[in-house]
Amino acid sequence: MASTDSNYQSLNGEKTLLNGTVGSEDLNSTHHKPFETITLTDESSDSPVHLPSKTETTKKPPGLLEKYVVALRPWSFTASLTPVALGSCLAYKVVGTFNIWVFLTTCLTALSVHAAGNLVNTYFDFVKGIDSKKSDDRTLVDQILQPNDVATLGGVLYFVGCLGFALLTIMSTAKMEHLALIYFGGLSGSFLYTGGMGLKYIALGDVAIFLTFGPVTVLFAFLSQGGPLSWTPLLYALPLALNTCAILHSNNTRDMKTDTDAGIVTLAICIGETASVILFALLLFTPFIIFIVFSMNYSRWFLLPAAVVIVTFQLERQFRGGDRKHMPTNVAKVNLKMGLLYVLACFLTPTESLPGLVS
Repeated sequence: MASTDSNYQSLNGEKTLLNGTVGSEDLNSTHHKPFETITLTDESSDSPVHLPSKTETTKKPPGLLEKYVVALRPWSFTASLTPVALGSCLAYKVVGTFNIWVFLTTCLTALSVHAAGNLVNTYFDFVKGIDSKKSDDRTLVDQILQPNDVATLGGVLYFVGCLGFALLTIMSTAKMEHLALIYFGGLSGSFLYTGGMGLKYIALGDVAIFLTFGPVTVLFAFLSQGGPLSWTPLLYALPLALNTCAILHSNNTRDMKTDTDAGIVTLAICIGETASVILFALLLFTPFIIFIVFSMNYSRWFLLPAAVVIVTFQLERQFRGGDRKHMPTNVAKVNLKMGLLYVLACFLTPTESLPGLVS
């Protein structure tokens, strides 16, 4: 490389910089354009040495694993994890024992079915022409993955879910026929939401999500931990089910125009903009009303999940004002906080104070 002294030379009042000649008056001018790229010449070689400018950036393309993770929409997994935690906690309060391996296997089973359902939704929304460049899920629209990749991964995850269910029939003390009825009911709900008859497309998607990610998952976890067959866990699942429906309803209300253009019918489209805003508020705030009632009648610990209501007021204002782009993700965060504190409240409350658990 040429020395520093050879890079700068003085000749007749002019200054020569590298291979370019710049007048002294140009150096003092405020109107000259800064060099975007500087090229140094190596005296021992004819090839230039290139120094990239700050404007040149290199972005590493996402790997295959990262593409698959994004396609699974992991931000939504709170809707299946919190019901599993709640059902397991309620079973512990009843039977007095807790099997960590059963709990982890139940989480794996529920997450696998949930993730597979997300991929089924991605696949059929794309095939039916519902997803576009403006959609929240653009896995196939932007060709992040190919349709065959999504379908294959969905099948693999359903297989993993069935494997988890098979393990639970061995590990759990619950009757196999009870677990099978609930598990395959939940699996069917996750698939039929957009696959098969497509409940989402005929305004029944909200019902499917309410049942699958509320009563069905809570009861499945409750039985897996050895809890007796009972209607009580279904009632405890209501706050989580309502909040999960708020996630879905915020998504469907935001996408009313694109869904209408695609020719599908959701509950939000059926009831219109005004009623959708009212329904969202009911779905968002009703769980906290339940917690306040519980705190007044059974245990003050239920004020813990009730305190999360503070952050929901801003979400309701944003939704009512039309700011809904990131609303499903934001409501999912509320679902996680509320759900964990709800489980904690049930755990800290004496069993005899929990309504319906002790006959």
